[in-house]
Amino acid sequence: MSYTDKKSMVLSELNTALSRVDPEAVERLKEEILAAGQVFFVGVGRVLLALQCVCKRLSHLGISAHWVGEVTEPAIGKEDLLIVGSGSGVTLFPLAIARKAQTLGAKVVHIGSNPGSPMREAASFQVRIPVRTKMALEDEVDSAQPMTSLFEQSVLLLGDILAAMIIEEKRIDVASLWTYHANLE
Repeated sequence: MSYTDKKSMVLSELNTALSRVDPEAVERLKEEILAAGQVFFVGVGRVLLALQCVCKRLSHLGISAHWVGEVTEPAIGKEDLLIVGSGSGVTLFPLAIARKAQTLGAKVVHIGSNPGSPMREAASFQVRIPVRTKMALEDEVDSAQPMTSLFEQSVLLLGDILAAMIIEEKRIDVASLWTYHANLE
């Protein structure tokens, strides 16, 4: 297949995946982000990389955002939110961090594909991206891409969609966002 064919396939898969996300869950996540004192993110592998992009974008919006494990990570508390990215919802490190955050009184939201995972016990709710994971659930959107690429791409785009929703709600002048951009470059 050519570049054009592969591009069309990837974009089609992303459109299908994001079309199957519950808009009410995304709206609820937006409200939780805006209500939180601080927003923390945890995931592993490529999901972590996608979430780091979302974390950075939220910081551009003036939101106090951190990823678990960063050297300057502050304490999490009762006014804070932990967003856990895990397609399967069974990955050990994110699951353990979600449980710990819950015991500390923070709100936990799971972005994942598996609604029956153990993560549901720690999370207040899930934003489900119903795409193929290692769990191979019957209702998952299949993908011609390797492994869980579609999930990771969807997490990144979901973060950008959330950022656009927050910009609109807070009536942020997009040109003013550059004041939050790194300037030691």
